[in-house]
Formats: sequence, C-alpha cells, structure tokens
Amino acid sequence: MTVVPPQKPLMATNSSVPPKTFDLPRIEAAVREILFAVGEDPDREGLLETPSRVAKMYSEVFSGLKADPRIHLKKTFEQKYDEMVIVKDIRFESCCEHHLLPFLGKAHIAYLPNGRVVGLSKLARAVEAISRRPQVQERITEELADILMEELNPRGVGVILEASHSCMTIRGVRKPDALTTTSAMRGIFKENPITRQEFLTLVFNKQ
Repeated sequence: MTVVPPQKPLMATNSSVPPKTFDLPRIEAAVREILFAVGEDPDREGLLETPSRVAKMYSEVFSGLKADPRIHLKKTFEQKYDEMVIVKDIRFESCCEHHLLPFLGKAHIAYLPNGRVVGLSKLARAVEAISRRPQVQERITEELADILMEELNPRGVGVILEASHSCMTIRGVRKPDALTTTSAMRGIFKENPITRQEFLTLVFNKQ
C-alpha cells in the first residue's frame, strides 16, 4: 500500500484560544493525520467518511464543554420536606482526558432540602452537562457535590459515582471487571456518620 503524505497542514490555525463552537474541519484534519500516522490510507473507501464521523461524534461526546450545569439547578420549589432526596442509577457517559477513551457508569445523588427542592430530572441533566467533556471521575464527583451545595443551598449533599473505564479494560492493565467508585460528601453528609450511613444503605442496600 502506498500512502500519500498529507498535502495540507494539520491545523487550520495556530490560535490557542478555544473556539466558541466546535471546529469540525479542524477535528477532521486531525483525524485524517492520525490515520496517516498509524499507517492507514484515509482515502480508501472504508475510511473516506471517518474524519467527518469522528468530528460529529466529538461534538456530541464533548457537548458539555458548551453547557453550564448550573442552569438546570436555578429553578427550585418551596416544599416543606426535610428528609433525604435520593436519585439513584443516573446513567452517564464520559471521556477520560488522559487517553480520550470512554468511561461509563452510574451516579447516585442525595441531598437534604432546606425548604426548597429541585426537579428530579434536573439532577440528571447536571450530571450529563458535567460528564460530557474530557474528564476524570474524581472531578465529576467533586464538581457535582460543590455545584449542588452552591445552587440548592441544602443542609447537605452526597454524591457517589461508579464507573468502568476503557483505559483500564481494553488497554494497559486490561482488567475488564474493574469498577471505580468515588464519593463526595458535603454538609451534614460529611459531618454526621448516621446520615452518611443512611445514604450508603439506601444506595447499596447494605447495613
């Protein structure tokens, strides 16, 4: 197979300022260059549309870069409910910033209202906005807890994430059954062991 070197520079611009919208042509050029670099022919039939497909995929996978998770938590409702609110098993997909490989899992969120509650779907939307960007699981966990504390002003917040990471399952150490769990506790969830244990019990059904 004869591979023709690329005729155009990889990048359309040398600007280090991130664009306000996704630069799809620039992503396509980068993907085409990667195909050359690994010894493939990006002009063969099976790969002709691959750069375009990958560019569109990245605009979806990284859509959280253009989203503010806080906007989903701005509207709250007065409610005289002072017990724990938990939304479990919120499915999320993210992309490891170290290898640009996906990691998938579930988020479990709890908060103790302080006179106001937020729509349950808004918690899931906040998870999606934070996770759909180059990330690490630890950061998602911390960011969710901090944003919920700041926007909802609750008495406390608990966040647990469980995820399987492709960078551990399909490369490197290759341990397909490995599951990573992270947690962040704020307010009464951190200060009161009984409250924290109630959250863990309700999530994992363990004493």
